[in-house]
Amino acid sequence: MSDPSSPGNAPAHAGPGAPANLAALAALTAEITACRACERLVAWRQIAATNPPARFRGEQYWARPVPGFGDPAARILLLGLAPAKDGGNRTGRVFTGDRSGDFLFAALHRAGLANQPTSVGRDDGLELRGAYVAAAVRCAPPDNKPLPGERDRCAPYLHREMALLAELGVIVALGAFAWDAALRAVEALGGPLPGPRPRFGHGAEARVGPITLLGAYHPSQQNTFTGRLTPAMLDAVLERALELAIAHPAQAIPHAI
Repeated sequence: MSDPSSPGNAPAHAGPGAPANLAALAALTAEITACRACERLVAWRQIAATNPPARFRGEQYWARPVPGFGDPAARILLLGLAPAKDGGNRTGRVFTGDRSGDFLFAALHRAGLANQPTSVGRDDGLELRGAYVAAAVRCAPPDNKPLPGERDRCAPYLHREMALLAELGVIVALGAFAWDAALRAVEALGGPLPGPRPRFGHGAEARVGPITLLGAYHPSQQNTFTGRLTPAMLDAVLERALELAIAHPAQAIPHAI
């Protein structure tokens, strides 16, 4: 099994000019990958690894919590729900190795936020530029439905990641679960939320504390195969995220944790 400190799990842009948060993000990555806080999820991620579908039979699954990854100087955070049992739970990188990731990384490449349009494994050369990708829950849950307690135990990892992304100004929430997780995270970090509480929708936009939150339908097969989410629709959200990231420099997120 690969070491979590291997290049495929390290944040991109780890050269001499990388910001000082690089070491802290790497330490947080190591902490996340060692987590065993949720017994149900620990058991499920291993069950998925030992009972793979035929197309992945013989592959060695990651079967651990999946950390976020990307540019430590990111202004844009792409936030999903949780790793897929045969996607991120297999590859060790969120959105990598499944159809949702194929759709997402192709869009990030078109937007100039990724150096290539595909992602098949942790060591495939993918780099994100100005973007960071994470999931609200770091272990694959049964039926893609984390329990409230599992969501809450995992939430501090997202809060800490956001606090370390010093340039962060925009969050693109991929689905309603991620939208709610982003609101909870901003609130936990000391950012006041507007009232009434902003509601999720594709293309929804809300200013929450120092962050602009954008909504997009999750790039699941259920959405992309039915046409509920098209490439043009996701492209439009990413274009707006880039506009906001350029027009409104990031403000410091309070370190309330």
